[in-house]
Amino acid sequence: MLCCMPGVAFVPALLVCWSSAAFIISYVIAVLAGHVEPLVPYISDTGTKPPESGVFGFMINISALLAAITMYIRYLLIEKQNESSHFVRSSCNMLTLCIGLMGCTGMGIVATFQELAVPSVHDIGALVAFGSGVVYITLQSLISYKSCPRWNTYFVCHIRMAISVISCTAFIPMIVFASKISMTKIDWTPGEKDYTYHFMSAICEWTVAFGFIFFFLTFIRDFQGFSLRITTEIHED
Repeated sequence: MLCCMPGVAFVPALLVCWSSAAFIISYVIAVLAGHVEPLVPYISDTGTKPPESGVFGFMINISALLAAITMYIRYLLIEKQNESSHFVRSSCNMLTLCIGLMGCTGMGIVATFQELAVPSVHDIGALVAFGSGVVYITLQSLISYKSCPRWNTYFVCHIRMAISVISCTAFIPMIVFASKISMTKIDWTPGEKDYTYHFMSAICEWTVAFGFIFFFLTFIRDFQGFSLRITTEIHED
């Protein structure tokens, strides 16, 4: 089905499907193995212990790569549209791409450095991934409005901005509640110390994560009319 999509629409579609599968598969394995409680664990909690840690690390690294490719294609698409419309500065487009790639790097750090093994590095990676992510989708939402009505409909722009607002709103309490947790653990039990902070922070984390997924889902239509061509030149002496 993905191969039949016109243009390069299969790239964000693959990103959405793969990332959703990464979260869900790791969660199911972790719950079935008894490593986490079924009720809203942290995303990283579902990829801390083997065997789910291997699945989580592999799939999230692939998601980071697919996200970087999607962001770069989005950058090229805006640059191409901007040649005739001039709706955004090229420097702003480049800045948005760089922020997005920082988020992808943070995802790679999260996938590589496990939560219990190297918690400080893992937490920094998560902060970079989520922080850069919400800034990226917010800037992309603003760029989308600037490209209306020629390159985007206001309906799509409203959806993107709504997702950005929800993600940004969830990101702040996610950090606040997480900062109040006094211990690093994955086997949380309702009623114990700091469980409420963990529960609220985890809900916000899942909200932000799937906010990113739904945001990239809106790229599929834009990518349908855009194709990449690789050309080679042969110079004869």
